[in-house]
Amino acid sequence: MKAWLPAGVLIVAGLAPGFAMAAEGEHAEHAELAALVRDAFEDPAAAQAELQRRWPQDATPARLAAWRLVRGRLLLAAGKADAADAVAVELAGQPEGVDRSWLLRALLQEQAGRPAGTLAERAVAGLEARCRAAAVAWPDCDYRAAWEGLRLLQREQAGQGAYVDAEASARRGLAQAQAAGDRHLTALSRVQLALLLQAQDQTDAGRAEIRAALAEAQGDPVAGARVRNFEAAFERRAQNVAGARAALEAGIAQAEQAGAPHLAALLRSNLVDAYMHQGRLAEAQAAGRLALPVLQRFGDRVYERGLHHNLAVAHIKLHQFDAARQELARVADISQDPAELVSRARELRELGDAWADAGQYKEALAAFRDERELTARINERNRASALEELRRKYDTAARQRDLDLLARDGQIKDRQLENRRLAQRVGLAVGALLLLSLALIGVVLLRMRRAQALLSANQRLLRAQSERDPLTDLSNRRHFLAVMDQRARTVGADGFRGALLMIDIDQFKTVNDRYGHAAGDAVIVEVGRRIRAAVRASDLVVRWGGEEFLVYAPELPGDDLAQMAVRVLGGIAGSLITTDAGTLRVTASIGFASFPLGDSASPGGAALRLHWEQAVNWADMALYKAKAEGRNRAIGIAAVQAPDADALTAMLQDLDAACLNGQVKLNVLQGPAA
Repeated sequence: MKAWLPAGVLIVAGLAPGFAMAAEGEHAEHAELAALVRDAFEDPAAAQAELQRRWPQDATPARLAAWRLVRGRLLLAAGKADAADAVAVELAGQPEGVDRSWLLRALLQEQAGRPAGTLAERAVAGLEARCRAAAVAWPDCDYRAAWEGLRLLQREQAGQGAYVDAEASARRGLAQAQAAGDRHLTALSRVQLALLLQAQDQTDAGRAEIRAALAEAQGDPVAGARVRNFEAAFERRAQNVAGARAALEAGIAQAEQAGAPHLAALLRSNLVDAYMHQGRLAEAQAAGRLALPVLQRFGDRVYERGLHHNLAVAHIKLHQFDAARQELARVADISQDPAELVSRARELRELGDAWADAGQYKEALAAFRDERELTARINERNRASALEELRRKYDTAARQRDLDLLARDGQIKDRQLENRRLAQRVGLAVGALLLLSLALIGVVLLRMRRAQALLSANQRLLRAQSERDPLTDLSNRRHFLAVMDQRARTVGADGFRGALLMIDIDQFKTVNDRYGHAAGDAVIVEVGRRIRAAVRASDLVVRWGGEEFLVYAPELPGDDLAQMAVRVLGGIAGSLITTDAGTLRVTASIGFASFPLGDSASPGGAALRLHWEQAVNWADMALYKAKAEGRNRAIGIAAVQAPDADALTAMLQDLDAACLNGQVKLNVLQGPAA
């Protein structure tokens, strides 16, 4: 699901208030305020007028703080950010309002497209502390505000790819809603949790949470519509486009039944994506035209941005490139939370696929490069989150060992005091006790050394595992970067040397869509094995990402490299691949080059030194050339005539022109016939 709006964005667009209904037996005033926040999503002016009419004349400081928070949220829903910020300042001026002030400022940050996690974390810490002190008595304990803070926190964590931390925040929110008996917040917590579980490849557990959320939302069409929106996002990520479309259409019917045009427009903006991925482009554009004026009327910039993106992809698929660029310009005009790395990477991947399928390879290459950089940042943050969790576990064990050591040391000192009292009468006993004390210290030190050795071994194992692809057991991009850094330190600034093959499985999306992800994984594993068998033992085979592989062959001349490319093509396509869904014939496209580039045998063709990243770009461009020429083939850079590195860079920007001008000579190798 590349262009689908993330779960966190769905919530800030009014989803949380829609569930803010009173749990059975709850304080009536708390429920009324929650209903006003919900109504503001569709009619903020009417909700503000009703709040002013009901404003309490004589209330405790805690109760007034709760009312002021609602006033700030209604102003925010009406797009009056400055007035909402003034309310946050007013809340910060009273002890009972400080935590709610942090929450309101976090919501302001979210609406402005800026990170809100730090402010939300402060708000949650204070609000949860008040709930522990006041049990569940409103207004001293505002569990809905605490839940909202956790929702903001987990949204930012998920947007950065830290799914372990995001799941922990979502489960805290679920526990709060269940403890308060709030069915609606419970349903919302479950759909948030479902998407986080799915992001961690726990699809069955995620579906169970979706079913539980639908059961909690029974009887409320607005709540049902919003849960359907999450269900559609879940199905879209699972590549079940038909299921996503059915969920969205059901949700739109519920929203229209409830008289909620804003909510219906949100659902339609996501329906554009579902129609588009079923090839129903005209219906996608029609749904977008229905949703766009409503979103603009409500000032819903987040969903408007997503809708412009989806329309841009639809225009690309229809080869309406000028219209697509206009939509992308509108996307760029609307700011996005820089913490939303995951959703931006999905958008770039979808744009790259669309541009490539339409034959616009320059735009496709730019989109794929940006997506790769973002994906690398996401993977690094997720890895850091997992390492931090592991470090906390080791720290806990180390602290426990320290406590045990202190306890034993105390025992030793007690024994030494006793020995002093007995020294006057039993000298030999004192000596024996001293020897025993030394032995105990030696045992403790020996155990500490063994524990330290075990910890070091585990750290080395974790480092080695982080450089292997878990599916294929090949090296991953992190290991390739480490190899390049090591060679740079060894060789110096002499430039990249060696040969590169960039390999991409042809029509891999068709395999996933037709036979399922299990078959796709089996194909990736077998292709990786065949590539490994076709190259030398000294060559480095890397799973570069998705269905792409990279082979780095040190000191391999051009003729030998071409023979290796032929072996790889034949090895992949030479025999059928067996999967649980049946046997498949798979082919691949390859781009290859030997570095340094240049043709020292011809005038003006001196060898040119490149950084390894530039070398990868040349192999990547040759791969896209192979894809454009019809797939199931290898295209290599046979010779390049360029006076300097700047000329090489210019050629890479327009490889077709360089080939026509004779500056670049290609070696085209056809793969095995079907």
